[in-house]
Amino acid sequence: MKLPDFPWDSLAPVKERASSAVVPDGLGLVDLSVGTPVDPTPEVVQEALRSASNAPGYPQTWGTPALREAVAAWFAERRGVPDVDPDGVLPTIGSKELVAWLPTLMGLGAGDVVGFPSVAYPTYDVGARLAGAAPLAVDGLAALGPLTPATTPKLLWLNTPGNPTGQVLGVEHLAKVVDWARRHGVVVASDECYAELDWREDRRAGEPPTTPSILDPRVTGGSHEGLLCIYSLSKQSNLAGYRAAFVAGDPALVRRLLEVRKHAGMIPPWPVQVALTAAVSDSSHVEEQKARYAARRAVLLPAVREFGLEVTHSEAGLYLWASAGEDAWVTLDRLAARGILAAPGTFYGPASGQHVRIALTADDEHIAAAAARLAAPGA
Repeated sequence: MKLPDFPWDSLAPVKERASSAVVPDGLGLVDLSVGTPVDPTPEVVQEALRSASNAPGYPQTWGTPALREAVAAWFAERRGVPDVDPDGVLPTIGSKELVAWLPTLMGLGAGDVVGFPSVAYPTYDVGARLAGAAPLAVDGLAALGPLTPATTPKLLWLNTPGNPTGQVLGVEHLAKVVDWARRHGVVVASDECYAELDWREDRRAGEPPTTPSILDPRVTGGSHEGLLCIYSLSKQSNLAGYRAAFVAGDPALVRRLLEVRKHAGMIPPWPVQVALTAAVSDSSHVEEQKARYAARRAVLLPAVREFGLEVTHSEAGLYLWASAGEDAWVTLDRLAARGILAAPGTFYGPASGQHVRIALTADDEHIAAAAARLAAPGA
């Protein structure tokens, strides 16, 4: 099996240069290359984990009824999706695990095609390769061209809000994708883990506080057939260390995944299931965390622009997708000279060679320092 090199390994020399840069604030490296949370795990979630720490028996692969009902309620209250069947909910060991293994769990292999956005998180490609299927980066449905049984994807990934771009796909766009997929017998899996971090100022009145979901009734026509939504609590609830996530949608597809996962022992730990239930049942901590990121974004965004980078999309999520119209590694070197580390767009596909991804995931002090360094004269 041939897998690509792990992209972040190639960033080590730039990180070393950024770490050794002479900076006036004395804070050293400001690492904005990875979207890992730095704020505390909410107390309501920590308490739930503690309450379930006595866990001598095996947990349920499917998750408890309380967990699945809580996820369905979250979809209704936060995502504008009132019709999620709790039987169509399945907890997972983080969302990256499911992204990497979904083609395999679906039984895809040689001769099958897995489609994903041309600018995308690299694990969609890796997941296809792990299954022995053919990965296909596509820039919109039109790029697929004339379809044959051999070229039609069995699985099509969406990512909204997108990583790295922060682009939000609207209801109309999602509905067109679903209509196309159903006409061609394609399963659509939408990775929506940044949905609670929506920065758009032009949302329509009465819309949910989050970005549109692939399961939205305006998208689906009232049926979740052939559709899966993948979601993680890592970003909204600072639970990256818990590996707490879920997939929801078509109950028939979820049951197929469940059967394989039972055989494979892919079971989220019982204390994590209890913590996940608490996290999706409490919106106050999410609003608090969103406010933190909004404040950091308000500090960093103008400084990035003052540094001469054009920020595109970035309507939601934890990143600024930026370009100086030059090779990404040149931009990274200029940032490293100011003690700042970002990620090159090349990690997310060859179409992004002039972009960098700048994360909001540093504490207030380091975000303020990064902004001051970017705004300072000289290079």
